[in-house]
Amino acid sequence: MKEKETPSRRSFLKNITAATAAMAVAPGLMAAEKRNQAFEILKRGNSVSANNQINIALIGAGGQGAADTDVAVQIPGVKLVAVCDLYDGRLADAKKRWNADIFTTRVYKEILNRPDIDAVIIGTPDHWHQTISIDAMHAGKHVYCEKPMVHSILEGPAIIKAQQETGKVFQVGSQGVSSLGNEKAKELFRSGAIGQLNYAEGFWARRMPLEVWQYPIPADASPKTVDWETYISNTNKRPFDEKRFFRWRNYTDYGTGMAGDLFVHLFSSLHLVTGSYGPEKIYASGGLRFWNDGREVPDVLLGTFDYGQNAMHPAFNLSLRCNFVDGTSGTTYLRLVGSEGAMDITWDKVVLKRNKVFASDDPFYLEKLRKSGDTNPVRKKMMPPEEIVYEAEKGYLGGPYDHMNNFFTAIRNNGKVIEDATFGYRAAAPALLCNDSYYKNSPMFWDPEKMILKKV
Repeated sequence: MKEKETPSRRSFLKNITAATAAMAVAPGLMAAEKRNQAFEILKRGNSVSANNQINIALIGAGGQGAADTDVAVQIPGVKLVAVCDLYDGRLADAKKRWNADIFTTRVYKEILNRPDIDAVIIGTPDHWHQTISIDAMHAGKHVYCEKPMVHSILEGPAIIKAQQETGKVFQVGSQGVSSLGNEKAKELFRSGAIGQLNYAEGFWARRMPLEVWQYPIPADASPKTVDWETYISNTNKRPFDEKRFFRWRNYTDYGTGMAGDLFVHLFSSLHLVTGSYGPEKIYASGGLRFWNDGREVPDVLLGTFDYGQNAMHPAFNLSLRCNFVDGTSGTTYLRLVGSEGAMDITWDKVVLKRNKVFASDDPFYLEKLRKSGDTNPVRKKMMPPEEIVYEAEKGYLGGPYDHMNNFFTAIRNNGKVIEDATFGYRAAAPALLCNDSYYKNSPMFWDPEKMILKKV
């Protein structure tokens, strides 16, 4: 694909050239190793409106569901009125955490039958996402559903259909998609800041027990305090097992492993920034290297993905890796590499690096070099990579707040969300196919536009 120099790209090149030249002629202002580094603060305007109250309910009050709700109730005009969970201890905690007057139940349909509830947050294990999402939209509720949107590659079309039929707002909870970091990266990519994209990579590292899903099991966990029969009613029937309930991410009946929990975040950000619909070929490898605690999913996972050319980007390759045995831990990033530079992207920061040799025939540049004491400006210089850091301003509330606010703003304004069912499915599908590839030891082939498996 031949690279085109669009007006926006020419503007970006002009601006960055001017900025770097200015720094080059002021060597006394910064250390030599910082000479080609610039910094910009990313800001978020005040877009919060609370013209009318939105009553919400939480279905699935575990760690992520509770965290989502904590964010939601910070937004003006949002009130939590009900909580559903299959473990009695979480229902008791909900009254202590939010309000003793909230309605609590084990039965999610009791939530959907309440006329005073406008929207629900679905924080259940993955195997309940599709059923509750569809039931909620048909009950007239707007839905914020945690990622991945579905537990199986076959479940996505039904959620998309329900959203289209009901017209309800449906947001998938890959919170980084709404962040300042992703927003800036998208702007830079569209402006041609890294040239022609050819490669991307993402990495997620963890090591601590809680991070790798060895969640605590309450002392009172039993068939009396847990509605186990409802929990397994849509999957394989088994005797009560507290690990399968409280550490569900480790088991394929309920969770989607590293790919569904973490790769899907990286897919979501990558697709937002590049405008991509997804990869065409998926291959995964990995294994269970350390956490031999009975889990059915790997603790080291590698994925490689082929993206085809479309109107938004050239063909490129993606590499994702996740390591739950990383002694350094804490490393999370998405990197896009192009013909002229690269950028590292997180939810609140983007670092853009560009390799650039300035031409020696620019009169303005030559004159500035002479004035700075360079007696031989005709000869080209070895230049370090230009680096520009874009970082969220102090006090930024973060991607999760922006994402939740995007959801409620769409409800109030009858507008659109940034991560609807179609977007969410296109991010979930390659993650789930990564699991299929791992277990089948075979590449998977996907049509990202039509959202169907390819026959090979």
